[in-house]
Amino acid sequence: MTFSKLSARNAKRQARDYLVYFVTIVMAAALIYAFNGLVFSEEIRNLSHFLDSLPLIIVLASTVIICIVGWLVSYTTRFMLTKRSRELGTYVLLGMENKQVARLFFQENLMVGGIAIVCGTLLGNLLFQALRAVTLALFHVPYTFSFSFSIGAVLLTAAYFALIYLFALRRSLRRINRMKIYDLLYLDRQNENEAVKKSGRRRILFVVSIILGIIGTVLLLLRNLMLGIIGAALIIAFLYGFFLSFSSGVPDYFDKRPAKKFAGNNLLIFRSLASKLTTMGVIMATIAVLFTATLIAEGTGMVFNALFQSRTEQTTCFDIYIASNGWEEASLDDYMAYIDENIDVRADYRYGVYAADNDTVTQYVEANSDYWRNFEFDTLMAMSDYLALREMLGYSTVEVLDGQYIIHCQPYLEGLMSSYNKPLTVDGYEMAPGKVYTEHFTQSLWDGNGRGFILVVPNEALTTRPVIHRTYAAMTETPLSEATATAISDIRDAKDKSIAGYDTVFIKAAIQAENASMYAMIIFPLFYLALVLTMVAVTILTIQLLSDTDRYQRQYALLDNLGMERREMERSLFRQFAIFYAMPTLPSLLISLPFIFALGSALDAGVLTGIGQLWAIVGITLTLFFAIYIVYVFAAYTSYRKNVLPSR
Repeated sequence: MTFSKLSARNAKRQARDYLVYFVTIVMAAALIYAFNGLVFSEEIRNLSHFLDSLPLIIVLASTVIICIVGWLVSYTTRFMLTKRSRELGTYVLLGMENKQVARLFFQENLMVGGIAIVCGTLLGNLLFQALRAVTLALFHVPYTFSFSFSIGAVLLTAAYFALIYLFALRRSLRRINRMKIYDLLYLDRQNENEAVKKSGRRRILFVVSIILGIIGTVLLLLRNLMLGIIGAALIIAFLYGFFLSFSSGVPDYFDKRPAKKFAGNNLLIFRSLASKLTTMGVIMATIAVLFTATLIAEGTGMVFNALFQSRTEQTTCFDIYIASNGWEEASLDDYMAYIDENIDVRADYRYGVYAADNDTVTQYVEANSDYWRNFEFDTLMAMSDYLALREMLGYSTVEVLDGQYIIHCQPYLEGLMSSYNKPLTVDGYEMAPGKVYTEHFTQSLWDGNGRGFILVVPNEALTTRPVIHRTYAAMTETPLSEATATAISDIRDAKDKSIAGYDTVFIKAAIQAENASMYAMIIFPLFYLALVLTMVAVTILTIQLLSDTDRYQRQYALLDNLGMERREMERSLFRQFAIFYAMPTLPSLLISLPFIFALGSALDAGVLTGIGQLWAIVGITLTLFFAIYIVYVFAAYTSYRKNVLPSR
């Protein structure tokens, strides 16, 4: 058999035996190519000037991804070298030189990597189309499928993986060149060293790590930057300490409780796990850290998604909204001159927002909800203005009764405002509370139609009340371009400095473009990172478990000879398997879920509709994580069960 045929045969066998690794490299290459496609896409860059930083952010995210995938390739390469050392030693025994064996190992790994990159690039083009479709949808641009490769994306992806494989294989090649025949033949029989050798120290470390984990989680929830950094460091210390000491901490727990130790198959299951974790505590802790980072990245992405969605909807419901603190009617004239000449307006309206003579309702809201005030008085709107604005927005007709006032508020205040039953007095004009309405009404900022809420009163109650700001609102026939939005903003900047600082210009199209760009630059990279982290971590976990297939096969064959029923063996194997895969996920869940809740709770009031939406964010985060995790676990369990349990 020629040297090249031997390399090809070994590469084919390697891809089959380490299928989970091969699939992960294919998926990683596909994701990297897809995001590189965004970097080189002129179409995407031309969507908005807010996307100018997207290539830099994608490259930075890809740099992190390359380090993670590089760790996977390096780890797996070393692992395969250990498992195949006897085969490679046999080649040397048969007359091959170490350099030839090293070259053989290099070629077959490079062959597997090359095939994975080709497959990943083909798949990556489809993923790029999905990313492209989502991005265009964010900017309300029609999508048409076009299957074409980006040469720049292909070359950059190939360069990334060339660096990964050359770095990973270089260490293995140097190791093979320096090893003697004896070292190669017996490398797979060498015992791995424990990081903490003495059992007593492991027990102490086990207790200390639990304490550090509790303290770290509490510090993370305090919403303080410095304490959060300290908490994160303590949690990482907890993860490594816990897994390094597991082999003594848990057996010690069972030794003190003989009834639990010998109940069912506990002794078999936990002794096997303790033995496994004795030599892979660092790896298991690293996987737990990766899982924690994955869940936090996904959860943060979901929270930002809610934030951008809320900002798009709540910042302004009008196509054009201009508020000026130049109280005179003429303070809006500069804007009107440009709009009348350059914009096709479907409907528009000019009005004022007024100040009440007290802050009774604001005090009530402030005392009973998560609310921050902007004024030392309640904000008012004339009934005629309110009805005209509702008609312009296409909202339903409201019921107006004499002697009543209306409250229009953000949805999160609806329940609170519905319970407010006190009369309102404005300049001696007394009104009873009327209905509460919650449609989007530009109320998220101080210079909107009230900050969070506004009191709508009859016109005659406002004859002597001062105007807070003059406002112009309009709906256009077609969405405005970024150039038009910039031109209107330039008018604001060109006004007298004493006024420019108080003017607010909201152009719905520009806000949507900015939020869509932020979505692409923040949420896309977070999920990109989370996907690769999940795949890499679960791949290493699976490789570690499947590496002991022969040992467990002998163990269960012995149990079979001793008369253990197959159903009992299946139950023991399943519990052993489930606990092994659950161990790095449980601490990750305990750390990341409180973090996601704390992050969601830190958003401004009204961003989330309530605690239900926060629970939905957590639920979607867990669904995304376990959707990938379970696929890997199911594939691994099917193979493991087939190879370990004796056939009858």
